[in-house]
Amino acid sequence: MNKSVLVLGAGSVAPPLIKYLCKQPGIQLKIADQIFEKAQQLALPSPSAHPLHLDIRDQSKTRSLVKEADLVISILPYTFHPEIASYCVEMRTNMITASYVSQSMKDFDSEAKQKGILILNEIGLDPGIDHMEAMRIIHEIKNNNGIVTSFISFCGGLPAPEANTNPFGYKFSWSPRGVLLAGKNPAQYLENDQILYIPPEKLFQNPAAVFIKEVGSLEGYPNRDSLPYKELYQIPSARTLIRGTLRYKGWCSFMHYAAKIGLLEERSENWEGMTNPDFIRKTAGIAEQGDLKSDLANHLKIATNSNFIRCLDWLGIFKPQTLPLKQGSALDILVKLMEKRLSFQKGERDLILLQHKIKAEYKDKESQEITSNLIHYGNPDGDTAMSKTVGLPLAIAAKLILSHTIVSTGVQIPISCEIYEPILTELKESGIEFQTNISKIRERRGT
Repeated sequence: MNKSVLVLGAGSVAPPLIKYLCKQPGIQLKIADQIFEKAQQLALPSPSAHPLHLDIRDQSKTRSLVKEADLVISILPYTFHPEIASYCVEMRTNMITASYVSQSMKDFDSEAKQKGILILNEIGLDPGIDHMEAMRIIHEIKNNNGIVTSFISFCGGLPAPEANTNPFGYKFSWSPRGVLLAGKNPAQYLENDQILYIPPEKLFQNPAAVFIKEVGSLEGYPNRDSLPYKELYQIPSARTLIRGTLRYKGWCSFMHYAAKIGLLEERSENWEGMTNPDFIRKTAGIAEQGDLKSDLANHLKIATNSNFIRCLDWLGIFKPQTLPLKQGSALDILVKLMEKRLSFQKGERDLILLQHKIKAEYKDKESQEITSNLIHYGNPDGDTAMSKTVGLPLAIAAKLILSHTIVSTGVQIPISCEIYEPILTELKESGIEFQTNISKIRERRGT
């Protein structure tokens, strides 16, 4: 195999991806990023990797690089993917991303099939590994003459328990802005045949209790729109279908009240000469009357020792320090304040938790609940769990496409056994492995 792979982006999930591909014989790798030093650092250990400076807005250079490649892996922000996909379709070049499939990406499906190329999306962690394990279980249920009646899935990237050292219950293992923006999406899901819609302002109001024995009690909240997965996963019999995000206790209460006082607003404003307390009073609409903690607690009708007040205090928000930005949105300022304090420290591990709970009914045996847990820790002196669980599926999929093990075409996500079986097998060999427990469900009978 003598193939050329173009990796667009050199962000935090790139190291495991690059290391894996550099070990594959016959693959020449080009790593392109707007910050050349980042691409150079990733490429240094391997003679088969070559760093490039690329401004993705340079259409001519980007198209030229795509034309030279057999496969493009984009780990750029999702907004760039449709443009990259258009080049790939034009040049008959396969493409992989870890991002959700947008409608503009779906629009390339017919032409990609005509050109005989694959545009594989949602091949990271969530989305990605979650799809693959879900379909493995669902197909196994169907092969045993069963139907799925309930599908509940929660996933989260968290600090390891010993690194959970702040009142937020969280540290950033990917884009801080992306994490906060994800909390502004509405959600809907199916519960006991009833469609429930959750507006953004109520997303964090009543989190579900989730217990994972090895870690303990967590909170889960719904993630975007779960309803399409009834068709995507081909489980029309499901009466409950929920896909959600996992967090330690603390995060949901912070996000609920942060949204309530305008800290997630994206409208740019002038903050010249303002301090942290000025910022809070302005966003929350609180006149200067006395102690800010008390004023804010009274405004929100919460206790002064509540988790939200403790979170702001831990950020230093009540200290009369100058804001980190003179111009920008409230969200921009919150990101600046949080990324400084909620980063992983040297020697700390991150943790990936993914749990599927699937109920199945069978014609010839008792109903079952299948619980499948992925618990994966990062290396405090190496790759994070987040980078491994996003980067490795991308890398393995790339190898399988280049070796023609995966031959599907069009715009796809990893829900076919052709894609998920070899990837899950290799992830298991790399230590990314699900533990599955099956319990019988005995129906209650009337007396």
